[in-house]
Amino acid sequence: MSKLTKNQKAVAGKVEIGKAYTLKEASELVKEITTTKFDASLDIDVRLGVDPRKANQMVRGVVTLPNGTGKTVRVLALCTPDQEAAAKEAGADYVGLDEYVEKIKHGWTDIDVIITMPSCMGKVGPLGRVLGPRGLMPNPKSGTVTMDVAKAVKDVKAGKIDFKVDKTGIVHASIGKISFPAEKIFENAKEFIQTIIKLKPAAAKGTYIKSIFISSTMSKGIKIDPKSVE
Repeated sequence: MSKLTKNQKAVAGKVEIGKAYTLKEASELVKEITTTKFDASLDIDVRLGVDPRKANQMVRGVVTLPNGTGKTVRVLALCTPDQEAAAKEAGADYVGLDEYVEKIKHGWTDIDVIITMPSCMGKVGPLGRVLGPRGLMPNPKSGTVTMDVAKAVKDVKAGKIDFKVDKTGIVHASIGKISFPAEKIFENAKEFIQTIIKLKPAAAKGTYIKSIFISSTMSKGIKIDPKSVE
């Protein structure tokens, strides 16, 4: 077992095992127990009482975090020439179609989000084998296949993220940086959790929100009382 560093020892007892904190308490505590020298990402994990194998219990959606993600998001807009200027003005890092389709075919995926138009999906669709495993495939449900490319670019740059429950029933997302003030961490986490609550499938029985944990890169997870978010 590896030895604890001086900083890790100093914060080791700050999180009580088994205790469920309010979201406000957790938003402050996660800053206290983070000892990394870099600006760590803030992660949230929500375990749901659903069976993701059943289509009528799938939970997926989008949320715009009120304080952004704290990350620089590289956006590729695959669109028709008449949409290119607006996409660039909205903040897209890369704009075009055929040349980027060819680059992706040859393995280029140096981007975080791809936004495209329904009319371009004939060219984008075959890229699924490259983009799918990397979570980059545009999807109408996440707002990344749209007629209004410029608005979609602005939304992503402003902190819009998409999420999906995994096969173990957990929704995981990064919702900011540890450098955020505790109040901004609280606001982002609350918006994310409340969005998931609104998406409860009618077919889900029993307890829907089973557990919520917040952590930063390399920190302990802090358990959150779901009732403090409702």
